[in-house]
Formats: sequence, C-alpha cells, structure tokens
Amino acid sequence: MKTGATVLLLLAAVVYIVAVRAGGHGWVGYVQAAAEAGMVGGLADWFAVTALFRHPLGLPIPHTAIIPTRKDALGRNLSEFVGSNFLSEQVVRERLRNAEVARRVGRWLAVPDNAARVTAELARALRGAVDVLRDEDLREVLEPVVLRRLAALPVGPTLGRLLAKIVEDKAHHRLVDLVAAAVDDWLAANREQVIDLVARQAPPWSPEFVDRAVAGRVYAELVRISAEVRAQPEHAIRQALDRLLTRFADDLSNDPTTIERASGVLESLLAQSEVRRAFGDVISAGRRLLLEMVDDPHGELRARLTGALADLGRRLDTDDVLRARVDTIIADAAGYVVTHYRDELTRTITDTIERWDGVETARKVELAVGRDLQFIRINGTVVGALAGVIIHAVGTLVS
Repeated sequence: MKTGATVLLLLAAVVYIVAVRAGGHGWVGYVQAAAEAGMVGGLADWFAVTALFRHPLGLPIPHTAIIPTRKDALGRNLSEFVGSNFLSEQVVRERLRNAEVARRVGRWLAVPDNAARVTAELARALRGAVDVLRDEDLREVLEPVVLRRLAALPVGPTLGRLLAKIVEDKAHHRLVDLVAAAVDDWLAANREQVIDLVARQAPPWSPEFVDRAVAGRVYAELVRISAEVRAQPEHAIRQALDRLLTRFADDLSNDPTTIERASGVLESLLAQSEVRRAFGDVISAGRRLLLEMVDDPHGELRARLTGALADLGRRLDTDDVLRARVDTIIADAAGYVVTHYRDELTRTITDTIERWDGVETARKVELAVGRDLQFIRINGTVVGALAGVIIHAVGTLVS
C-alpha cells in the first residue's frame, strides 16, 4: 500500500512536469492544475501519516513521531477511554442483560452430555486440589479450627434441647429395654456370684447361713425388679429415669453451673490425644472416600451432580423467576467488579504499552492500521487533483 500511494504521487509529479513543459494552455492547464494539487494533497497526507510513526525524512520536526514519543500518554488515554466507555457499570449491565447469560447457560447445561462434561471438569479440579494437600496438611489446617470451634460451642444448651427432645419422643425407651434385658440376662447367668458378693458385705458376727439366706433374698428381689422393669413400659423405675433425664435436660439448658460443667467436660475431652488422633483418622478416611467417589465416573456422587446440573439447566431455561434472579446476581457481580476493579483491569493496557519499545510500538500499530492510513494518502492525491481542477476552472471563469 505504501508503494501504491507513492507511485500515485510520483505519477502526479510526472504529469505535472509534462504539463508544464507543454505550456499549460487550454486543457493542458487543467491537467497541470490537477497534477499540482494532487502532489500537494499527496505530500500533505504523506507527511501526516508518516508523522504518526516517525520523523518525516528523519528530521526532528516538532509534533512528529507521535506514537514512539507519546506512547505512554496514549496508553493512559486508551486505558481511560476503555474504562469509561466499555467498562462502565451501565454498559456492562446492559450487555449482560441483552446476552441472557442465565438462559444460554441453562439451555447448554440441560443437555446431559454437557452436564456430564461440567461434572468431569469439576471432578478433575477437585481431584487436583485434594491431591495437593496431604493428610498432615489437612490435619494441621482443620484440627485447630474445628476443635477450637467445637470447644467454643454452647454444648450445654444444645445437649439439653437434644435430651429434652429424646425424652419427649420416648426415643430412649429402646435403650432402657436393651439395658433391662442385659441386666436380666446377667442376673440369670451369675446367681452365685451375686449371692457371694452380697454375703461378703454382712458383718463378721452374722452366721453364714443367715448371710446367704439374706443374699438369696436380695438376689430374688433384684431378679423380680429386673423382670418387672423389662416387662412393664410404665414401671416406676422407668418413670423415675424419665423425670431424672427431664431435670438434667432442663439443667443443661438453664442452670449456669451445669452448663459450665458440660463445657468443661467437652474441653477436657477435646484435649485428649486420643480424640486428636481420631480426628486425624476421620480426615484421612474422608479424604480417601472423597477421592474414590470423585474418581468413579459411574459413581453416585458424579451421577447425582450431573443430574443436579442438568436439572438446574432446565430450570434456568423454563423458570422466569429463577432466571431473572440469576441474571440479577450476575449483573450485580459484574457491576461490582467493574466499579471497584476497573482501574486494575484497564491498567493492563497501560502497563503493556509502557513495556513496549517506542519504535516497536509504532511498527506494531502501523502494521495493524497502516493499510487504511495509506488509503488516506491515495485519497489525498485524488481529492487534491479534483480540487485543483475545480480551482483552475473557477480561476479561468473569473479571469
């Protein structure tokens, strides 16, 4: 394009020389005027275009070589222009609203293959994240946080509400049945041991046959009471246990002393080394289980996640309320980003241009837009020639 524009300028110069040597009378005068004005227009536009990228003819003429000498200022101006006109909150919100991001994402996710692809990518990312952290790393990170948070929990009121609900629903009765049956069976299998134990508690002066008779009576009463507790859901001992648990639940919820004791028990329990080792074992087991679930392409986790994503896609495509809510969230997030981080985003332009060499910058810009700039030179030559013809015609008419 440079060659074409230069050849056109030289052609105008040749025509001008020929016209001048021909005398410039009659129609030759028009040709001469056209060639002369064409050279002026071509030279002026050549100077203007060249001055953008370098000094014309290497002469340090003021206000030339604009891009190499003012690239940093141009970069800042371009950065401000982009930030003000392309990264304004209003422009971004309008663009996102017209793009219908939620509907497009929904339609794409509704396709099972696409949902499965997203699931696979999420699984791969999760796998990479879990692989980076070793069991020791996870334990060092999670143990202080989790155990400290557990120790700070109001365990008393929480346990009190839980225990009150258990007593209210009579969920503990099965455990009482289990204990009563175990006691009943143990008594039946250990009659002699019980009698010997009770007999040994008698005073030394008591005859042995009396001791064993009393012990046998005690054993018989224990068996009777155990059988009654086992057989009667409304036994007095069961009711007494219910009242005891109810009072204990109330104390855990409202009595400061009991609440403090419960917290102390929890702190002591969490301070045990066995608890910490158990916590580490839980973390290791959870990590291995998670990896197994993530690595299984046909497993329950990935199947459920794929189904959930596909269902979300269908809802985004059909549910106007949900789609509008998601679009609003996206627009708000984008608006927040461009409002608070616009300078950081546009600074990429400024920093990049500042790192460029001035001459290299001019070359890059010239290669990008130079073709159109050479058309300016061509148009200047042609328009100048036409203007010369018109001016010559007007001068001829006036004279």
